[in-house]
Amino acid sequence: MTNILAAILNDIWPAAALMFGLGTGFAVVLLIASIKLVVVQDPLVEKIHAALPKVDCGGCGFAGCAAYAKAVMTNPELLGKCTPGGAPVANAVAVILNIQISGSGAPQRPVVHCRACRQDKMYFAEYDGIIGCTSANAQPNVQACAFGCLGYGGCVRRCRFDAIHMIDGLAVVDYDKCTGCGACVAGCPRNLIELVPFTHANMMVVACSSKENGKNTRAFCKVGCIGCGMCAKQSDLFAVAGNVSRMNYARYEPSDATLAAMEKCPTGAIVYRGKNAPAPREAGQKAAMAKA
Repeated sequence: MTNILAAILNDIWPAAALMFGLGTGFAVVLLIASIKLVVVQDPLVEKIHAALPKVDCGGCGFAGCAAYAKAVMTNPELLGKCTPGGAPVANAVAVILNIQISGSGAPQRPVVHCRACRQDKMYFAEYDGIIGCTSANAQPNVQACAFGCLGYGGCVRRCRFDAIHMIDGLAVVDYDKCTGCGACVAGCPRNLIELVPFTHANMMVVACSSKENGKNTRAFCKVGCIGCGMCAKQSDLFAVAGNVSRMNYARYEPSDATLAAMEKCPTGAIVYRGKNAPAPREAGQKAAMAKA
């Protein structure tokens, strides 16, 4: 028995020694490689990355926060592109880079330029194809208004923060959750969603995008802008172009003139949007203006 074990050991030990030698050699090679090939991270890039919210939403135009940190280090003109972080993050990164920033620093948030729910649309055909706004938009006669919210949730599926929902056929932003990443903007094939500077807690917006004349808009929708220009007569922050009114968001300041424009709008297309905005056409508009 002893002779048998000795014979087996004599046959095995050369292979075992060879495997041990190979393992040791590979370990040494990997150790040297880890030292020689290590990527030295710029300390400033690490500091910038630490200041970012690390949500990796892509709203800055880069793959994630790490990529943006490297980019803004190389090109400081990219400062302020982090919409979830807003002004506080921009200021923190500016301090790290020892540069000055200008501008209001108002956070960018989306507004939906439509307020027509299903009951507001004069004609609505049920669509049973591929579920999605892009597919529905490619079909004729899905709804009479070619400029209104389709209601199939393309923006909802794009949002990573559960900050936009379809309510009665209309995209509604939850500003308590919204980071301003802009993903919902890309999800709307009708370009109804726009990022605007929220210079106040509640922003007054024209919630319509119809470029039809007033007669046609009234035939399609109960709450659409008819391009009458009544708002522009009350406040120079409003201007009508292409049969639809728009507000100058950058200059927006709550005032008696803007409130008069809202109250005189015959279809109620001018509304407040924001974290504590009241429901359109209901009591509380003046209170919202006071809080803004």
